[in-house]
Amino acid sequence: MKKKALFNWSSGKDSALALYKILQNDEYEISCLLTSVNQQFQRISMHGVRVELLEQQAQSIGLPLEIMQIPEMPTMEVYEAVMQTTLFELKEQGVTHSIFGDIFLEDLRKYREDKLAEIGFEGVFPLWKIPTLDLIQEFIALGFKTIVVCVNERFLDKSFVGRVIDQNFINDLPENVDVCGENGEFHTFTFDGPIFSKPIEFEIGEVVYRKYEKPKEEDSSDTACDTSASDAFDYGFWYCDLLVK
Repeated sequence: MKKKALFNWSSGKDSALALYKILQNDEYEISCLLTSVNQQFQRISMHGVRVELLEQQAQSIGLPLEIMQIPEMPTMEVYEAVMQTTLFELKEQGVTHSIFGDIFLEDLRKYREDKLAEIGFEGVFPLWKIPTLDLIQEFIALGFKTIVVCVNERFLDKSFVGRVIDQNFINDLPENVDVCGENGEFHTFTFDGPIFSKPIEFEIGEVVYRKYEKPKEEDSSDTACDTSASDAFDYGFWYCDLLVK
């Protein structure tokens, strides 16, 4: 009997490749794609992609979509409360596993597994510890197509946002940038490939710059996007808006 699982879907390339691998595996039945969305802007958290394009992805993949509405810059308590409520609801539907596209961030995996264990879930990581250069080459070879929708200016300049990932893109990346952007260097939107029944159509809109304000001192250890890097809020992000066709 297959294990019932939810799939944590970011809309990007690592999610797409992880889902592709899981769908080749008879061990799991995917009950839904789970995506967190910025409640204020109705865009995918961190990626900045419009909800309408996310919905088109789910429709093309052929899986139900579960959206978690997350406030702008939530505290950890707020974020975890929304996540816990969602997981308990899915648990009542028989879901026991949660699948992620994480590759090598040990702290993030431990955090996920600890939180899942509190609810009685198990984490599944189909891409774990596979070299990222191997993953991106496999991704391209399988016929996936993905566009860079966000870059962290700490690692990449504006010229990288809005580009489709291909061999030229990989060759242009600085040496200190992971080819899969696993350290948060860039985020993507996947619009074609073997998991889709049809490509997602869109037009490239404007490129915008956004810098996040550092949380007030009394809140600094309490935000869901908190980081141990003291200079994290010294850098902004370039976003490429994708318009629904």
